[in-house]
Amino acid sequence: MQAKPCHITPTRFHTPVTLTPAVHRLPQPLKPPRAISIPAPPDNTLSNLTLDAVDDSVTAFWDYQFLFMSQRSETAGPVTLRPVDGAIPLDFPSGTYYLIGPGLFSDDHGSTVHPLDGHGYLRAFNIDGVNKEAKFMAKYVKTEAQVEEHDPVTDKWQFTHRGPFSVLKGGKKLGNTKVMKNVANTTVLRWGGRLLCLWEGGAPYEIESGTLDTIGKFDVINGCHSSPESKVGDVFDIAAGMLKPVLLGVFKMPPRRLLSHYKLDVERNRLVTMSCNAEDMLLPRSNFTFYEFDSEFKLLQKQEFNIPDHLMIHDWAVTDTHYILFGNRIKLDILGSMGAVCGLTPMISALSVNPSKKTSPIYLLPRFPDKSGAQVRDWRVPVEAPLQMWVLHVGNAFEVKDGHGNSEIQIQAAACSYQWFNFHKMFGYDWQSSKLDPSIMNVKDGENRLLPHLVQVSINLNGDGNCKKCSVEHLDQWSKTSDFPLINPSYSGHRNSIIYAATSTGSRQALPHFPFDTVVKLNLSSNSVHTWSTGARRFIGEPTFVPKGNEEDDGYLLVVEYAVSVQRCYLVILDPKRFGEADALVARLEVPKHLNFPMGFHGFWAPTDKATG
Repeated sequence: MQAKPCHITPTRFHTPVTLTPAVHRLPQPLKPPRAISIPAPPDNTLSNLTLDAVDDSVTAFWDYQFLFMSQRSETAGPVTLRPVDGAIPLDFPSGTYYLIGPGLFSDDHGSTVHPLDGHGYLRAFNIDGVNKEAKFMAKYVKTEAQVEEHDPVTDKWQFTHRGPFSVLKGGKKLGNTKVMKNVANTTVLRWGGRLLCLWEGGAPYEIESGTLDTIGKFDVINGCHSSPESKVGDVFDIAAGMLKPVLLGVFKMPPRRLLSHYKLDVERNRLVTMSCNAEDMLLPRSNFTFYEFDSEFKLLQKQEFNIPDHLMIHDWAVTDTHYILFGNRIKLDILGSMGAVCGLTPMISALSVNPSKKTSPIYLLPRFPDKSGAQVRDWRVPVEAPLQMWVLHVGNAFEVKDGHGNSEIQIQAAACSYQWFNFHKMFGYDWQSSKLDPSIMNVKDGENRLLPHLVQVSINLNGDGNCKKCSVEHLDQWSKTSDFPLINPSYSGHRNSIIYAATSTGSRQALPHFPFDTVVKLNLSSNSVHTWSTGARRFIGEPTFVPKGNEEDDGYLLVVEYAVSVQRCYLVILDPKRFGEADALVARLEVPKHLNFPMGFHGFWAPTDKATG
């Protein structure tokens, strides 16, 4: 046997805009978008759901639940995947595709958790380009929380950590201070001979690449900071000094939290990471530190920036001369904070979005200030993009300079509206009912512009670095809901013409926008759009590009297909040059049914020469 006994447990979830004046009147409170009505059906409808069920709200509800079914099994060794369509192509590069995401959503004592609080479940697809075969492995990341909550002898789980987005029903609720539940479930990275699983608020966990066994924490920023100095400045410095020991001593929040998203500087062969301060969640200012490492994890440079604005950053960008932050504005929710501290509501209830301005701040932080010349723009003053948007993920950013010292920065990203984004309802999770409601992720006709879409931001700077113009262009070649923008990684930081993203055809009446079922390819030079879509009642996650040549679309796309109609997971290989044609699908490789896994978050392709380093 290559896998431990199977336990797949259903979760207990019953045109460019021109720059506007700097001063605006405050907008009226946002009106929540109208969600599609998808009521939770009676529990006994699951047993009556057939593969040829009609596409109605009942089917949509259960299809969505299947995407978040707990998988308790781990592989004991590599499992060969069977091709059900096509074959691995002769020129496919050898390497490993790693995919991280949550694996467990319910315990054996009546508690459920938000998908963002689910224990990290690492999946590895090793593709042998010589023998044209793929092997699959999957294991939980053995974080401190996972070891505490799982009994390996009985294989029983009991959640003891709340996590930022959940409230326990079967465990300690009132006064539970176990908030920082590092589940290592958000991103995965292979760098400097180390395989790392990252989370949004703590140290990465290192994994042994051959077995997927957990080695332990790898505190990449430990030692990068000297002992904190007790400085007396403004009232926020005093408040920060008082909050730090409380957050660390009571809630176990480290003084600095490494964010999950990172950037690779291909030209300089550098890993660029970013951290924020623990107290930033509670104070109307933000402290960000950027770290640049060489291929052996030697720290090459570190820069700290104190921004006088209350921001939440998930993804960001780096160019040849700047770190770029899209300022998603937040504010402290006093009533929510009281319930969160007591353990009656999720910790994230302490925060809410702040739509007080009609513009979006973009902070251009100097990456190499000593090389910028005598005059340097005041980075504390943001460029105000003339559109209110909440940026989710960044696909690429690059700079182009002319002979007079002027430059243009372009950023391609996925952004949604403040009106739709809601900390308390991400993925449709309702912590009070412990249910997942897919209608939250879908809105009625006429409001789809509120959902995530692809945008391109252009910033024109003069020789002194001052902004002459900022515009935001909706990439309306493809106007449907989209996220997870990506490019050929060889073009990262350089001008690119092609963007890929996960999107939806809108063919399902009850699930028109999410989950995604399509990969879209946008060619900005030719203004063309081509797509590849899954079959009925099948969904996809984030695509990953595998380069193999010099042309921008010379390579393959990897994406996991979640075929809820047959309860199977497949690794799909696509030829981006053939998008829009019948033979775009190169191969579909089947994961054994007993190893089905829930939807992953982010992936990483490690070529063999780097995967074994």
